Amino acid sequence: MAITQRPTSQFDVPANVPPYERDPQYGSDVAVDVLRALGLEYVALNPGASYRGLHDSLVNYGGNQKPQMILCLHEEVAVAIAHGYYKATGKLMGAILHNIVGLQHGSMGIFDAWCDRVPVLVMGGTGPMDVELRRPWIDWIHTALVQGNQVRDYTKWDDQPATVGSIPDSLLRAYRLAMTEPCGPVYVCFDGGLQEMKLDQAPTIPDVSRYAPAAPIAPNPAALDQAARLLAGAERPAIIADRAGRYQENVAALVSLAETVGAAVIDKMTRLNFPTDHPQNLTGADAEILAEADVVLAVDMVDLHGALSKRAGGRASRKVEPATQAKVINISLDELLTRGWATDFQRLPAVDVPMLADSRVALPVLQERCAALLQGNGARQQAIAARRQALAERQARMHARWREYHQAHWNDTPMSRGRVAAELWAVLKDEDWVLASGAVMKWAPGVWTVRRGDQYLGESGGGGVGYGPGAAVGAALGLKGTGKLPVAILGDGDFLMASSALWTAAHYQLPLLMVIYDNRSFFNDEEHQRTVADMRSRPRENAWVGQRIEDPIVDLPGLARCYGLHGEGPIADPAEIGPAIQRALKIVKEEGRTALVDIVAQEGLNMQAPQI
Repeated sequence: MAITQRPTSQFDVPANVPPYERDPQYGSDVAVDVLRALGLEYVALNPGASYRGLHDSLVNYGGNQKPQMILCLHEEVAVAIAHGYYKATGKLMGAILHNIVGLQHGSMGIFDAWCDRVPVLVMGGTGPMDVELRRPWIDWIHTALVQGNQVRDYTKWDDQPATVGSIPDSLLRAYRLAMTEPCGPVYVCFDGGLQEMKLDQAPTIPDVSRYAPAAPIAPNPAALDQAARLLAGAERPAIIADRAGRYQENVAALVSLAETVGAAVIDKMTRLNFPTDHPQNLTGADAEILAEADVVLAVDMVDLHGALSKRAGGRASRKVEPATQAKVINISLDELLTRGWATDFQRLPAVDVPMLADSRVALPVLQERCAALLQGNGARQQAIAARRQALAERQARMHARWREYHQAHWNDTPMSRGRVAAELWAVLKDEDWVLASGAVMKWAPGVWTVRRGDQYLGESGGGGVGYGPGAAVGAALGLKGTGKLPVAILGDGDFLMASSALWTAAHYQLPLLMVIYDNRSFFNDEEHQRTVADMRSRPRENAWVGQRIEDPIVDLPGLARCYGLHGEGPIADPAEIGPAIQRALKIVKEEGRTALVDIVAQEGLNMQAPQI
């Protein structure tokens, strides 16, 4: 059944606005001209006087079409919507934040996008830089020198154009930088005086096609040859990938390369990099695979040092030691995007073959060179075939242990993660779903089968609680009209941080299935408190204090219903999950609306896979 829905363009249509023709009268009209020329479909925003000129231009000059405003009730939600939209579509979206205060509200979302290497065009306004034009008090407290300082350490670039004629150059540069790998958010601030300036002559808008991002960066040939020789000659090669699957073609390229050299694959799942049911996917046996490996290929890793390390001295220890003695090949562009403020760049890893290249280019070429080195070498090819068979058998044993683990906890009260995942999978497996948020493959391994990179959009990047609701709404906005079913599995703490995103979902009638994994706690921190209590020989039963979201218990489905959406639960009986999801699914597909189901379960979504 196709999802029934109204086109988003039918919402919030202004009256008495003629069809768009480029004839700018004010400074902010020029900004709309450029955004339109760049093809931006949407800008998410929470209103503010600092960009009142731009707001008017979007409505009464641009007709609220391309870009169309997406109204939000909080700035962090606005940025998260643009974040999730890009990950669902690969297209840049704007977020407009009201001067200093809105920028501070939205800054967590900007930091998430920075850490996730996701482009977002963040725009804002400031009080007039000309003091003669400032209103008393309000324009003064909302003006900075310059506003970009606030987010400069976690954006690729920021600018505050000094003239109306500078606006096209600023926005074109912002677009190009944001969309060039490694991608990231940018910030452009418009002077309130320039926005409202009456134009004597409109500036020229250049041909935007001549300002497009450059082609992906190719690898150094010598590094490529060295990497190919190591992989083709390895006895126990391993591939570890994290963010490669942001491009769908990389998943197929990793499969081809892994099969060519007979490598075990570990997916760290910032995005889906490798099909979960591929027989060479040994995710979950990371420690064993890395300890055995003689060559490790790392692809777009967020934290390569951490991935190649293990705890020394037990779980409570912060000390690490190498988990592998293998030769390490590293394909990444992250060294092109570092700052000195936040240490999101992670600890420096030891690497034998550093390869500064875009994985979209490097992976196919590396596979071709490995195949060429192995061609005609029957003994090596037989060894690789045997190794692939051994990996498949090893994976089958691991999956069998997972099934045994989930079955042993099938009747737990509250429900186990495996039971929740299985009940959801039983209903959703035949749908054309996209997991907009919620790494079910991590916290309930072996239950869901995920084969394509575009089926899983990943998490926040910066660990920001409150990312999930906005990102899910952004994904739903981007997927509207495609027939795909956006699904978000959110923790209750994450949901409550930004539950106002439901208003935006309701207003624009976005089809979205939202499942709340409700443990009524900030459970990750309960785990930390147990760890500290154990270290200090103090009572671990007090870990819940200052963590539990109880007394009162929040009526999460009631929050959905107050926005006119479908909400049901809390569900504590696993037998009720399937029927509840079916009812919610019917609402999403037949009415094109968001539906929320609250499931009471144990532990937290940020917990790692069971140790088996």
